[in-house]
Amino acid sequence: MEQRPPTVIVLASGRGERFLASGGAAHKLSALLGGRPVLEHTLAAVRESGLPWHLEDVGHPGMGDSIAAAVRATADAGGWLILPADLPLVQPATLRRIAEALPRWQAVQPVHAGARGHPVGFAASNGPALMALAGPLGAASVLRALRATNAVGEVEVDDAGVVMDIDTLADLARAEALLLSRRA
Repeated sequence: MEQRPPTVIVLASGRGERFLASGGAAHKLSALLGGRPVLEHTLAAVRESGLPWHLEDVGHPGMGDSIAAAVRATADAGGWLILPADLPLVQPATLRRIAEALPRWQAVQPVHAGARGHPVGFAASNGPALMALAGPLGAASVLRALRATNAVGEVEVDDAGVVMDIDTLADLARAEALLLSRRA
């Protein structure tokens, strides 16, 4: 029997307060990057990856609550790739690489230039732990427990998009520069 692929969970329920505090005029996911909203860039990469996906954009108290709701909504998935929506430059090939590495590990995390990034992939066996999450810290506790048992694989990627999130206007400017350099 062929294993179901993991579902990419795009987390888009945050309030984006740091972006607004930095001078942003609108929510960071609506901010324009290369003439298109940040969220549209993220969703385009997810669609192009060919993996199943779920957009979690209902307001939740914290990232843990968002992850739990999304995993419950996709409980029959073959695992999950947790991708914050504010990583608009992640490449489709990176999503596929994390998905392909997942059967060998309980969790998989991309690494770019020594920095760990997103999406973090979780095997289906982590469903109950992910569904139990609540609060602001996301899945860090699940990942930490798996690291303690050497069950987390790291995949080196040549994709700065895994570590380039948009939290401030300065982040948006850096992302714009990277986007322009990729198009050149």
